[in-house]
This record gives sequence, C-alpha cells and structure tokens, in this order.
Amino acid sequence: MKKYILSAVFAALTLASCNNEGSAVNTVESMKTPQMENFDKAFKSLGDPQNRPTEEERKRNTSELSDRRKALLVPASKELILSTGVTETEITRKTGGDMSQIIVWATQIYMQKSDEIRKNIKSDK
Repeated sequence: MKKYILSAVFAALTLASCNNEGSAVNTVESMKTPQMENFDKAFKSLGDPQNRPTEEERKRNTSELSDRRKALLVPASKELILSTGVTETEITRKTGGDMSQIIVWATQIYMQKSDEIRKNIKSDK
C-alpha cells in the first residue's frame, strides 16, 4: 500500500512541477519558501549518481524508495512540515517516525502551498 501511495505522491509532484506557462513557472519558483526549495532539492538529489538505486535496490523491482533514499528526503520533509507550525513531537505522534508517512505528509503540504501560490498568481492577473 505504501509503495502505491509513494508512487502517487511522486507522480503528483512531477505533474505539479510541469507547467506550460513560462512566466507563471518563474513566478511560482520565485514565490516558493526556502523550505519548499529545499524539498525540491532533496527530490532532485535522488537523481545524483551516488543517490540512484543500487543494483540490489533495482532487483527488488518495487516502486517504493529504499530506506537509504527515503532518508535523503526526511530532513527536508521535516523542515517543510515544521515550517507550518507543527512541532517535532506532533510529527512523531502522527507518523510514528515512519519515513514514508513523513515524506507523504510533506508532499501534501508542498502541493497545497504550490496550489496557493498559483491561485495568488491568477488572482493578481
């Protein structure tokens, strides 16, 4: 179940980052919070040679990220969640420290904030 949720989250994140309006994309990028930018960078870092799936991880043939790769996303995910006023204790209580749940929660926040930025851009036009 987790692998399907993470797959859906990653697909949504990818789709959200694709926007045909060049000027709107630049504006959305410039309006992102530092925490959102760090979250972006963490996801992009998964493509770095040292962070790509190992041969063993590829052999598992699963769409879920390995714990090693999830661990790369957790610090930026927590930072994004904390930026909303949630405490570290609340994160632990709600997720039980599960890396997948932390990443999914942060992705939901990221998508919500991105939608708010887009709505603000449209209302300014």
